[in-house]
Amino acid sequence: MSEYMLEIQDVHKVFNAGTINEKTALDGVDIRLSKGDFVTIIGGNGAGKSTTLNAVAGVWQIDHGKIIINGTDVTKLPEHKRAPYLGRVFQDPMTGTAATMSIDENLAIAARRGRHRGLKWGVTKAERAAYREKLAQFGLGLEDRLTTKVGLLSGGQRQAITLLMASLMKPDLLLLDEHTAALDPKTAAKVLELSDKVIAENDLTAMMVTHNMKDAIAHGNRLIMMHEGRVIYDVAGEGKKNLHVSDLLRKFEEASGGEFANDRMMLAN
Repeated sequence: MSEYMLEIQDVHKVFNAGTINEKTALDGVDIRLSKGDFVTIIGGNGAGKSTTLNAVAGVWQIDHGKIIINGTDVTKLPEHKRAPYLGRVFQDPMTGTAATMSIDENLAIAARRGRHRGLKWGVTKAERAAYREKLAQFGLGLEDRLTTKVGLLSGGQRQAITLLMASLMKPDLLLLDEHTAALDPKTAAKVLELSDKVIAENDLTAMMVTHNMKDAIAHGNRLIMMHEGRVIYDVAGEGKKNLHVSDLLRKFEEASGGEFANDRMMLAN
């Protein structure tokens, strides 16, 4: 058993190397998460936030460095081989679910991930009862709609289902990639509340990318700020609890030598 649940060691990634569009996306990123850490990652457009999550998920190979999940070096593993270690919720509510399948079928697929499915994969009575109980805790009325096709649900309801699917098998690491950005403020707040609940109840280790400074401060036990592919600020515990948006703006201005001008990060939802 590793001391850390996630180790990102000196990770570099350049896109379109050697062309006019060359972009250094990650420039020596070093992040270590202990079990149970819930870290929020903030930064302007192109700071490397989502690129860091995609590097962990194996969306593409990194150029240099190592990624270790719960003691297993996954650096060379393709995306599908990393899936057993990870739960993911994406920005687009349409991404994480199968629209033409019912709520209980989507949850059953998530519950059977990594197991040989065979022909007999129908949802059992016991599973249905377990799903009903879990969904009831969300307070969205979804427990009474188990046979509803997911495509008929609202964006917030779909994100709630995806969140439950991503955490069902208690992954080593839960990745939340701006998973409330496409939702209205009220729904976003509800999904964030559900995220806190799911992470705490399952004792998950999680990374949440967000553009919203207030959300980054309000959620999790640790906050990382990125700029131009590097970690420029890393604060945890009491230091994080006492943070204000003005502190983050000051840190950003110190690191970038310029004034902050990204409306999405200033949103006071």
